[in-house]
Amino acid sequence: MGEWNSIPLEITYQVLGWTAFLSWSISFYPQVILNFRRKSVVGLNFDFVLLNLTKHSSYLIYNATLYFSAAVQQQYREKYGLTEMIPVAANDVAFSAHAVLLTAITLFQIFIYERGGQKFSRVAIGIVFFVWFSAAVCVFVALPSHSWLWLISVFNTIQVTMTVIKYIPQAFMNFERKSTVGFSIGNILLDLLGGLANYGQMAAQSIDQNSWVNFYGNIGKTLLSLVSIAFDLLFICQHYILYPAKKAAGNKEALLASSEHSEKETV
Repeated sequence: MGEWNSIPLEITYQVLGWTAFLSWSISFYPQVILNFRRKSVVGLNFDFVLLNLTKHSSYLIYNATLYFSAAVQQQYREKYGLTEMIPVAANDVAFSAHAVLLTAITLFQIFIYERGGQKFSRVAIGIVFFVWFSAAVCVFVALPSHSWLWLISVFNTIQVTMTVIKYIPQAFMNFERKSTVGFSIGNILLDLLGGLANYGQMAAQSIDQNSWVNFYGNIGKTLLSLVSIAFDLLFICQHYILYPAKKAAGNKEALLASSEHSEKETV
């Protein structure tokens, strides 16, 4: 990782790193538990889960390769400087592996629990197919004339792209339903904490090393934090301000009362 100039900053970096890891890792459980308790996935957007699995799978490939491959690390240092530390830590790899597992479990729940009229959209399926087909082309066609660092950068680009678009289906679905029922806010609150901690970790490391390569050398991780925070704030706004559960319940009761009143008038 390189030598640290400040012990307090090193401690801060480690604490923030593991805070992000734990927050992001735990954030997958509220949705899984909610689905299990309700025996239903109504309210959880299927495209969000599908795109999220693609995102985390790509991120795992990037993190694991850069962390474990000495050859790729050497290519990274040759590109960004021999003295620069590798911007992927053990907690990044652990988080990615755990994220793939939990997202796959959530996807499995979609197939075994009550779904209502929800289904995967053709657009999301098309995006996922295009992404993995393009990745396969890069591996078998473009790789011979490019470095391994270039190849894993392709997967990093995929995870950044998925991060940008994966939240859109869920946000739009909440807007259409005027409700966040079925979509766990616990997931969002923990995700927000993880994003803030991750951004703080990168800043602490950069300040200590007097180098901001963490931000421009691993742009995927930077965008991951910023985009996630923005969407988390949107979901929090939807859940607590725009479509609070009590308000949704009140609207449902009012609708039922209105329906009963209309039936009586008809009779």
